[in-house]
Amino acid sequence: MGRKRVGRAVKAARKQQLGNQEDHYKSAPHSFVFHRGHVGKNIKILEMDIRKLMEPYTARHLQVRKKNVLKDFVNVAGALNVSHFVILTKTEISTNMKIARAPKGPTLTFKVQSFSLAKDILSSLKKQSMNPMIFNHPPLLVMNNFSGEGLHLKLMTTMFQNMFPSISVNQVKLDHIKRCILLNYEAEDKTVTMRHYMISIKPVGLSRPVKKLIKAKLPDLGKFADVDEYLMQGNVSESEGEQDGPDNEVTLPQSVSSRGNLKSTQSAIRLTEVGPRLTLKLVKIEEGMCEGEVMFHEFIQKTSQDMANLKAMREKKRNIKMLRKQEQSENVRKKELAKEEHKKKSLSGMKDRKTETDDDGYNSEGAQDTGDDDDDYEYFRQEVGQEPDKDLLLSSGNKRKQRMEVRGGKKRRKDNTPNQGSPERSVKKANRGDKKFNKANKNINKTDLKLKKSDKNFNKSSKRGGLMKGKSTAPKLSRKQPKTRPRQRSGKRR
Repeated sequence: MGRKRVGRAVKAARKQQLGNQEDHYKSAPHSFVFHRGHVGKNIKILEMDIRKLMEPYTARHLQVRKKNVLKDFVNVAGALNVSHFVILTKTEISTNMKIARAPKGPTLTFKVQSFSLAKDILSSLKKQSMNPMIFNHPPLLVMNNFSGEGLHLKLMTTMFQNMFPSISVNQVKLDHIKRCILLNYEAEDKTVTMRHYMISIKPVGLSRPVKKLIKAKLPDLGKFADVDEYLMQGNVSESEGEQDGPDNEVTLPQSVSSRGNLKSTQSAIRLTEVGPRLTLKLVKIEEGMCEGEVMFHEFIQKTSQDMANLKAMREKKRNIKMLRKQEQSENVRKKELAKEEHKKKSLSGMKDRKTETDDDGYNSEGAQDTGDDDDDYEYFRQEVGQEPDKDLLLSSGNKRKQRMEVRGGKKRRKDNTPNQGSPERSVKKANRGDKKFNKANKNINKTDLKLKKSDKNFNKSSKRGGLMKGKSTAPKLSRKQPKTRPRQRSGKRR
């Protein structure tokens, strides 16, 4: 059978669905969780726990280096749709957590009074059963007791709400709500308590045997003749059904993908803490990204005059910075102009030099330079007393511009003409050549004498040996040395 063709309507619906998912992903708030400075091992583990808490809209594998500055994260945030920064720092006094809105602020600085890691929370549970698929969907945010007065409290509430994606009651699916973050504000000590829970839904009004039957792993029924016998074992009254109480029992408006949780049925909601725990206290609110005017401070109160002085000082620093940037840009522009001017001058000088004379001693019009030829001819007439030959003297420009060839590591002249210069040099070179020729003749005479001596010695030795008389040159056998002949074998071989 061939493949079933997909119609246009189905393709358009899929394309629209993918577009809606992409739009929803871009509109959802994303976050960076990282630390600044030396924080220690436990703070780094807490950083990874907060990243897991903020999933799936967070940079899980964000790599932070020592040379990275806050400006680097701000520049990358726009391309990745990152809207919030969670920055962990540690000082000698306390551990701080900053929550900043990218890219222009504001920034909320919290003091971490106490914290517990996720591994410590899970180790305290009797039954550690956590499905990793629960982190594929964002958590449900529940805020309690944030309805107080004060601008700082309203700003803190808005910041926490915008860190997580909003939920539409009419479009939400119960299968996507698997986690819950609880934020509780204590007005007495002005602290915020953060807890992270896993949500599980269990059907109520069922006995233990029935609950075992609806699970994925069935119990052992080998010792029972029928399922009724298994269900009727012991007391099976309705009072024995495990009831969680009216506080956590709800009627499901939708069916949930778990056994026994059907639409319009009673189910109990159970929370299992998975960590981390945090106890935070608001210390400071800044107008910009980790800088700017201080809008709120828990411990320091300043007058209007102090605020005006600080604002004037910040404005002065900003102006100085702008002037420095303008000066640097002007210096860079001047250097570039000077470089271009120097380049133009160099190129024009190279062109002028090339037009005067080229490498062969000829100008641009093809005529040979003969500026110093007259001086050479006049000097030769005064010294020698006769007219020089035309080919004897070359132009002074060609003396240094004769082409050379490099062969075997030695420079040789391209033409085979001798080096022609002044007449004194030519005479000296001729004398040197005569001396070399005389030395060579002496060496030849010496070799002839040696050959003659060697011939005489050879003749003497041949006369002593009898070569000239025709005698045999084979060595004679002495009487003491008998003649040896090869032994002949006779008979059969053994």
